[in-house]
Amino acid sequence: MANALYNTFKEGLLDKLFDLNTDVIKASLIDSADYTFSAAHDEYSGGARDVALAAIVAESAALGSPTIALGVFDTADFTWTAVTGDQSEAVILWDDTITNDRLIVFYDTGITGMPVTPNGGNINVTVNASGWLSI
Repeated sequence: MANALYNTFKEGLLDKLFDLNTDVIKASLIDSADYTFSAAHDEYSGGARDVALAAIVAESAALGSPTIALGVFDTADFTWTAVTGDQSEAVILWDDTITNDRLIVFYDTGITGMPVTPNGGNINVTVNASGWLSI
């Protein structure tokens, strides 16, 4: 697999559903043994949940300092605190403001320090210098 935007996120951008500057955007550490990416997935939670609870190893608080500049979405670096669980190979960004927490983007390649095996300690995440995504 390669890093990819979810189809409903792309559609939602065009339909003004998402506001990455003001919505609560979060990141989850994902065990790929329990989640297989599909561009058609759209809900992080809710009745039609596409990401199984078993796949979610850690969830961040709201990502701080969101910015959009020249078509690039970026946030501050963050930390997943006291992480335990399965080895994790991917990260999912999702919008916690929208009903059923809509999926934004899936990353499983080009992430420094991945895969990671949680040991009860913190996992510090340095967001790529080119941001999370660009359009």
